Amino acid sequence: MWRSPTLALMLLATLASHAQTVKLWPGVAPGSEHWTQKEQVEKNTPVGTVIINVVEPTLTAYLPEPGKATGAGVVIAPGGAFVALAIDREGNDVARWLQSKGIAAFVLKYRTMEKRLPGIPANMDMDAAAKYGIADGIQAIKLVRQHAAEWHVAPDKMGIVGFSAGGMLASEVLLQDDASTRPNFAALIYGAPFGRMPNIPAKLPPMFMAWAQDDPMARDDVAKFYGALLAAGNKPEAHIYSAGGHGFGMKQQGTTSDQWIDAFYTWMVAQGFTGASVGQLR
Repeated sequence: MWRSPTLALMLLATLASHAQTVKLWPGVAPGSEHWTQKEQVEKNTPVGTVIINVVEPTLTAYLPEPGKATGAGVVIAPGGAFVALAIDREGNDVARWLQSKGIAAFVLKYRTMEKRLPGIPANMDMDAAAKYGIADGIQAIKLVRQHAAEWHVAPDKMGIVGFSAGGMLASEVLLQDDASTRPNFAALIYGAPFGRMPNIPAKLPPMFMAWAQDDPMARDDVAKFYGALLAAGNKPEAHIYSAGGHGFGMKQQGTTSDQWIDAFYTWMVAQGFTGASVGQLR
């Protein structure tokens, strides 16, 4: 098992409440050894802070106090079409909310394609663009499980939640061929495979899905994936909101989609991934 100096610092006794960041891979992330783009952080965008040109993937851990830890852990993959990461609205803000519920949350800053022009590139090959982020997502699940004892996470209560492109990442992490390294549950928030439709086995781990009917970017792909999951014999929980648009994340905009994270938490409780019970939530 590898340990970096940053990771060693993280494993000291004062883990709770403060976010701490570790490298995802022991060296250069495999496949991007020759990338030369420079990471940039853009603040005060319409979706909050955004990171582009990610070369070195990391995990930022938001750990509850040990006495409040439920044992559940969640890797969070923000969206951004694999050219950017909406790191606050779909990452850090989500992590802080889960942390307050006793859930260890790990924000994944995964590798993105080099951004050369404004906006999303036309005719983008989503499968090719997602390749590095998916590898980072698989590695993130492995890394948290390796350090489950130090981070007060039960290895069998380890999930992933992804938003938009991060939802595609999460779906592929869930569907990977090696079932032993899949997460124990997954949540896809207005996200799904946006390229080819992957092979979908039966008896996948539990899944939670949420999207809005007025989302022109993701609605059709998400609905298609939901139907494919049902056809394969899976029973994902689906919350289809009448309004909310694309990229609502933790934004409060007066629609029922504002409550998606409460529904997700209630679902986690019902599935037995936290120490509470649904009755205790009433």
